[in-house]
Amino acid sequence: MSAATAPLGRAAPAARTSVYVEGFSHKNPIPAACRVGPLLESGSIQGNDPATGKPAETIEAQCRFMLDNVRRIVEAAGGGTHDIVKLTVWMKDRSQRPALNVPWLEMFPDAASRPARHAIIAPELDMGKLIECSFTAWIA
Repeated sequence: MSAATAPLGRAAPAARTSVYVEGFSHKNPIPAACRVGPLLESGSIQGNDPATGKPAETIEAQCRFMLDNVRRIVEAAGGGTHDIVKLTVWMKDRSQRPALNVPWLEMFPDAASRPARHAIIAPELDMGKLIECSFTAWIA
């Protein structure tokens, strides 16, 4: 819909842009994230090693790769980790949250400006995945 065809009183929607990152992809034809104006929404982000495309062996390594993939995706969209508003995390075992907290605190060291985070138990994670996440960012 163009501005000329937008309903009265409504602006035309912002263009949608798919975000792809080298070394990170989905099996299906789905981008890593989608940006509309300043809003960036990711798809599912796993703790896969970008060199192999496979999940790392340990929860600690998966957490590091996952958060590194988050950083690379938000940067590919033109933002930075300071633009992330919320991460939703799915874990096979929520008791392993301490493994996530170490790289989380490295990525977001300032307690006054961390994004929100919610961890959900997900026993159905498959193919060696112990954790995955999605995020929302606002890139002004």
